[in-house]
Amino acid sequence: MTGIVTVRDKKQLKAFIDFPHDLYAADAQYVPELFIAQRDLLTPGKHPFHEHSKLQLFLYYKDGKIQGRIAAILNNNHNQFNNTTDGFFGFFESVDDVQIATALFRAAGAWLQQQGATTIIGPVNPSTNEPCGLLIDGFDKPALAMMVYNKPYYPALLESIALQKKVDLLAYDLPLQEVGDRPVRLEEKLLARLQQKQITIRPVNKKDLVNEARKVREVYNAAWDQNLGFVPMTDNEFNYLAKDLKMVLDEQFCLIAEHKGEQIGFVLAIPDINEILIKVRRGRLLPTGIFKLLFGMNRISRIRVLALGVKEEYRKLGIEACFYAGMIRRATERRMQGAECSWILEHNEPMNKGIQNINGKVYKRYRIYEKPL
Repeated sequence: MTGIVTVRDKKQLKAFIDFPHDLYAADAQYVPELFIAQRDLLTPGKHPFHEHSKLQLFLYYKDGKIQGRIAAILNNNHNQFNNTTDGFFGFFESVDDVQIATALFRAAGAWLQQQGATTIIGPVNPSTNEPCGLLIDGFDKPALAMMVYNKPYYPALLESIALQKKVDLLAYDLPLQEVGDRPVRLEEKLLARLQQKQITIRPVNKKDLVNEARKVREVYNAAWDQNLGFVPMTDNEFNYLAKDLKMVLDEQFCLIAEHKGEQIGFVLAIPDINEILIKVRRGRLLPTGIFKLLFGMNRISRIRVLALGVKEEYRKLGIEACFYAGMIRRATERRMQGAECSWILEHNEPMNKGIQNINGKVYKRYRIYEKPL
């Protein structure tokens, strides 16, 4: 059998999820996605993304063996929020073969055109609220938690079939020994200044995560609404994410800013569980992977700062600086090596400048591509 196969059943879905494990079998930087998480994400009824949008998965077989995969994604919430007719692609993996990549994108494009889409954008897995972007620079280190990794030949492969750059996403390396103590020294003065304005910063209350997540979602949707490609998260999507993160969430690495009791900003960092997952064979937690995860948490050396947002009217008051200082101080107390701040849009000058001011260096770059249909 050679050619495109549309994924229709559980057996084909399993093959879709497992294909990268074989493609990257000899790649030391590859971190397998958890099978259960990927299965639920791609299954209608399991993940809240499917409550408002839909996707179709495709496999490419050559001589009976899988050689590539892609998802065609119609994000109705994105199109309604941005007043567009965009289509998306995600979960792309392929051997280095232009004909196979062409066939995959032709299948995805045809499905999207049937749904009324006029362009294809990606990769997003399945939206910008989940891992997204194609790694184009920084292949020498594994990806951190909830970030992507791919073959170095992917950029040339996509560009050979006429996909063009839409925007780049940046990941900053922040080694603690290079940050210095200035942010932490300034933290006390900044907190006192904020206190005078009745603004306080506290750790998240993990025991009341449902209510905390609701408030954080309001800030998230307000603080990010001007970002390129942004789509508001629904209540169910945010609750799903909160539940997903609860097992690895450290209260001291999730801080909330409040003004007179109203939530106005937050920063969320998570331990880099990829340091453990890289050792979990084929993304299976059972029978032994779950123990690697549970017993390895205390030995994690880095955190990923994956979200930081402040409502527009409260920016430039020092809240962001306090967030960074809090992360640095807590990571130092845990004797961690450093952090990654990701991802940040290349043209988001305030965020980029803020990280550069504490000696953060861009060490990975991701790209979102687009192409008219």
